[in-house]
Amino acid sequence: MRITDQKLAYDGHYKLSILQVQDGDTQLVRERFEPGTAVAALVYNTQTRQYIFTRQYRIGPEGDLVEIAAGMVDGNEEPEEAIRREIQEELGFDVDYLEQIARLYPSPGTSAEVITVFYAEVSLQSGQGGGLAEENEKIEAVFYRPEELGQVKFMDAKTLVAVQWAQLRRK
Repeated sequence: MRITDQKLAYDGHYKLSILQVQDGDTQLVRERFEPGTAVAALVYNTQTRQYIFTRQYRIGPEGDLVEIAAGMVDGNEEPEEAIRREIQEELGFDVDYLEQIARLYPSPGTSAEVITVFYAEVSLQSGQGGGLAEENEKIEAVFYRPEELGQVKFMDAKTLVAVQWAQLRRK
């Protein structure tokens, strides 16, 4: 299979492309969601010995979701810069240590989105967090001890990847 043509069908908060795909002698038309490049991090506070998650309203499930801190890479920003910025905006913490866990496609059949998932250690809260007002973010911090992670029913794929990584690392 190969893409022979691509047109931007929608250019709003997110983008949607219409692709012409050649599969042997067959020409297919496919839509692809183009949200951009994202970053996310499982954040661990080394002082309180707790993981810090976010709770916010999400359009997909039409309700609040507990997930790891995340956001979009802006312009020419490197993923490491972007996740440090997002942790500060969402949780108010400066990052002491950062380690990449994975780079993944959350829904490769329909989306071009790539997410780089990190593990971050923090100890100093230098800001209030809660997200950016100009982005209409209303983010609440949620705290779990390491032994509680296995009891929480996370619904978000990037969060499940990061939590499973943390649980396997403990053993």
